[in-house]
Amino acid sequence: MKYLICGLGNMHIDYMGTRHNIGFEVADALAQKHRGQWSPDTHCHKTTIKIKNKTLIIIKPTTFMNLSGKAVRYWMQKEKVELNHILVVTDDLNIDFGTIRLKPGGSDGGHNGLKDIQTMLGSVQYPRLRIGIGADFSKGRQVNYVLSKWTDQESKWIPEILEASVKAIETFSLEGISSGMNKYNSFKISNP
Repeated sequence: MKYLICGLGNMHIDYMGTRHNIGFEVADALAQKHRGQWSPDTHCHKTTIKIKNKTLIIIKPTTFMNLSGKAVRYWMQKEKVELNHILVVTDDLNIDFGTIRLKPGGSDGGHNGLKDIQTMLGSVQYPRLRIGIGADFSKGRQVNYVLSKWTDQESKWIPEILEASVKAIETFSLEGISSGMNKYNSFKISNP
């Protein structure tokens, strides 16, 4: 049973530690927990891990965020992964910082990475794990906000968010999305 886990972000060093790259951070945390070794591959950095009897192909697209669909479609087709076994991990302005949401599908919510994936897959019905980054910015400052680094206070909570996100991905892979949603969509950081 194969799953394709795609963490969204931008590879360039300038984007490391920014809100927009939380998908990469989750992918890294998942790979690290299961001793995955990253290597450059077509349109991405990739590692493959096993969790019980499931194979998880984890990718971090190197196409830049707005062209993420190219990598997702390529590896979905190459590895013959079903649409409902894809999980895209992304930042989300529309949910509060310190919360996560598993969803079986839905709109792109104005996120250009999700928009491209939707276009390339020809569907909005692919699972995603949305990591809340909040919307603490003034009008017209959205781009600056998502591409800015976590505050010192937020940085203290990132390990807890990463741990919950990794567990949500493991549950999605082993028990299905409904079980993952039931267990983790109520997650909140312990000291907001």
